[in-house]
Amino acid sequence: MIVITDDGVRLKFAIDGPADAPALLLLNSLGCDLTMWDLQVQALSDRFRLIRFDTRGHGASDAPSGDYTIERLGRDAIAVLDAAETARAHICGLSLGGVVAQWLAIEAAGRVDRLILANTSARIGTEDIWRARKDTVLNAGMGAVADAAIGRFFSEPFQTAAPDTVATFRGILLATAPQGYAGCCAALRDADFRLDLGRIESDTLAIGGGWDVSTPPEAAEALARGIRGARVEILDSAHLSNIEQPEAFTAALLNHLEAR
Repeated sequence: MIVITDDGVRLKFAIDGPADAPALLLLNSLGCDLTMWDLQVQALSDRFRLIRFDTRGHGASDAPSGDYTIERLGRDAIAVLDAAETARAHICGLSLGGVVAQWLAIEAAGRVDRLILANTSARIGTEDIWRARKDTVLNAGMGAVADAAIGRFFSEPFQTAAPDTVATFRGILLATAPQGYAGCCAALRDADFRLDLGRIESDTLAIGGGWDVSTPPEAAEALARGIRGARVEILDSAHLSNIEQPEAFTAALLNHLEAR
């Protein structure tokens, strides 16, 4: 399915699960697409209406040139919810998706029920890191960052144990439009919610990975300190915890969403 945003960008989205089930919006990581949630769809589509989409600049969504902002990506998510005729949903975002989820919980709180912030932070990296990464992909293509990205995505033991999965995600990364990846790098360069976490009122779970060098466990713990009542769960994974530890990730998500 396709939705066209208010600035004319086409976003690919998918819906799985019963129409009358609670809605859960899944927001993907930088350099991935909506297929990163396939294992969760298999596990959860009997009890949730799962909505996922290719973030602007990724997958089959349009990749306009120029800098993106987290607000723009957040408004894209709202456009998808509107197209899915969903007024309110649980939100689960990983990495870049987790930053977008924070924007939604702060600026569009009425659209957000419970919140899962996975392998993310109120401030990821530094301006210099994102500026350099943006320039690299625009000048040298996605191959120039592929090895480093895969090293962040997955722990060394997982790379050894699951080479086919690693190869699949390398292929998704390499197929990402450089201008789309760079646009999202610009959004992360400028995003900083460290002073805004106290505005989040949604019941929140922060998931971290013990092997994650991009957003280490301390980042999840900082989110939980900043968001009233938030809980933390640390998994035995690197950055893509939902892929490396799918059963533990899904169990943590279910425990949070179905707790009374």
